[in-house]
Amino acid sequence: MVKRPTIADLARAAGVSIATVDRVLNGRLPVREDTTRRVYEAATEIGFHAADLIGRRLHRDLPELRLGFLLLRPDDPFYRAFAAELQATVSRSHRFRGTAVIDFAETLSLDEIVEKLRRLAARSRAVAVVSPDHPTLTRAVEELKRRGIPVFALLSDFAAGVRAGYVGIDNLKVGRTAAWMIANSAKRPGKVALFVGSHRFHGHELREIGFRAFFREHAPDFTVMETLVNQESYRLAHDALVELLRRHDDLAGCYIAGGGAEGGISALREVRPAHRPIMICNEITADRRVALAEGLLTMVIDTPLGPLCSELVELMAHAPEGGAAGTQGQTFVPFGVYLPESV
Repeated sequence: MVKRPTIADLARAAGVSIATVDRVLNGRLPVREDTTRRVYEAATEIGFHAADLIGRRLHRDLPELRLGFLLLRPDDPFYRAFAAELQATVSRSHRFRGTAVIDFAETLSLDEIVEKLRRLAARSRAVAVVSPDHPTLTRAVEELKRRGIPVFALLSDFAAGVRAGYVGIDNLKVGRTAAWMIANSAKRPGKVALFVGSHRFHGHELREIGFRAFFREHAPDFTVMETLVNQESYRLAHDALVELLRRHDDLAGCYIAGGGAEGGISALREVRPAHRPIMICNEITADRRVALAEGLLTMVIDTPLGPLCSELVELMAHAPEGGAAGTQGQTFVPFGVYLPESV
């Protein structure tokens, strides 16, 4: 018969005295939060029978926080997965009792984004937003900063010098990585197509800069065509790539730097070009895994949602009132790379 762990066992495992464990269990005298947490973690590890009780008491004493998040396109699989990860990260925090308030912008309209931002800010301790950069948004962020509500730029930076911080991947490196793959995978040099969601997305602009810079420096035999804007639309990406494939039989590569990649994939399936271009997009989803396996996609550059959400929630929970403009700077999380042989 396995012996049930005792208070003495718990004290040894946590590196505290039996008296401290007794105070944690019975709440007779105040115990420092980090000590209580150490006792709770040790209780969970050794299977102490009152671990749940300690966890509930620890959670009860934590501050309550409501954090707001504004994402894009509620029907997009990436943003649905993003929302689920944000909910999970906030709910499992050991530092506060949190509620994640999540909304979605249906379009890239700044009026819609600013209106939803203000609604979220009215009931949140801090807000994180995916949005194009624009003076209209900067004014709204300035207004919220004056009211003591920090606003974080998410995935794509905006309102530099005003927002509380940026959390995402290094978009300049992402653009260079996409260009490297096309230059090294294409069977011969040719034309290269580049799609962005909007010229107002700072992240897409950086991807374009990195993409073009790589070809200019290391693969000048390729011709990067005029950048196309698809407004994150599957249909616009589909129609534009169909036209490119039919007009340019020397199309060597295509990088969809924002949303709408499924439109590019469907264009390849429809046209079935004799010389299929190297196709690269961002964010791994079920459909993009299938396209990788079929050989329609060569690479997917992915934002790791777990690490990103952990960094973001930690920063939002501890951001000083007023946003502390410029103090957080940029927080980069390493991006992932998916290839046909890795799915």
